[in-house]
Amino acid sequence: MTTEINSSKKTIIITGGNSGLGYECAKNVAKDNKNNYVILACRNAMKAKAAVDSLIKETSNNNIFTMELDLASLESVRNFVSQYSNSNYPPLYGLVCNAGLIMVDKTYYTKDGFESTFGINHLGHFLLVNMLLEKMINSSRIIFVSSGTHDPEQKTIVAPPVYESARLLAYPKEMSQNESMITVGQRRYSTSKLCNIYCTYELAERITKETNKNITVNAFNPGQMPGTGFSRTFPPLMKLMLKHILPVLTLFHKNATTAKTSGKALASLLLNPELNETTGKYFDGTKEIRSSELSYNKENRKDLWRTSVELTKLNKAETILGLD
Repeated sequence: MTTEINSSKKTIIITGGNSGLGYECAKNVAKDNKNNYVILACRNAMKAKAAVDSLIKETSNNNIFTMELDLASLESVRNFVSQYSNSNYPPLYGLVCNAGLIMVDKTYYTKDGFESTFGINHLGHFLLVNMLLEKMINSSRIIFVSSGTHDPEQKTIVAPPVYESARLLAYPKEMSQNESMITVGQRRYSTSKLCNIYCTYELAERITKETNKNITVNAFNPGQMPGTGFSRTFPPLMKLMLKHILPVLTLFHKNATTAKTSGKALASLLLNPELNETTGKYFDGTKEIRSSELSYNKENRKDLWRTSVELTKLNKAETILGLD
């Protein structure tokens, strides 16, 4: 995988890189070249430090660091960018928006009052990416980790997405009596993954039209990865099934994979020189495919962008892109 794009020192930031997919991606990036500086942007400082120590041992790359980032707090996102901007890391080449969660036991809210699934999986990353664009060098790459669950046509274990408006995702209506929290929580997750793709396509188009920078933006589906902490808020019986039974069943499922395999694929989207000009695309592993028909809805895309600007209070000084 090592090529001319790896010949000089560069920085790759991975959100939620302390475990699962993010950890495996970080390991592959760090192993690929000792000039790759990897920053794990994580909420839990202790787990992140343990991950850094483990990665350095596994890869023999000492250029692995951690910085605190809580995507449930817009203030934390802004503090992260400020801290990064005042650091002496090599030029910013890659940003992997990997951190994400699903919550099916009850409705949680971020520190800014947004429903947490939408707030963390989309809004936190939206603000982070916009604020880091100016720091990114030419030929750099942004990857949003989405999910096949964004596609209503796919038969997954997760309820399909419903997109009415971004504002309703941030401030959801009360649940109806005939809805279960498990279904609602799943739907919020799959819809947030749809938002990741809307954001990918909109961002890619805006960068091309509004800047002179060659920054590619793509979305990634890691596939179904049992055993990565996905089910931690599920009821005990479902958690047991997802932890012990699903891994066996998914051996026979075409979309089944492991964090190790998907982490390698995700890293390749960062480092493969053949993708230097590839932007605004959706990858299933390393294969470029069409995303769902719903994901190409431009009205939803525009609504998500405008509302995200308003909710995050993104201003002209914080991004190189237009706010409208």
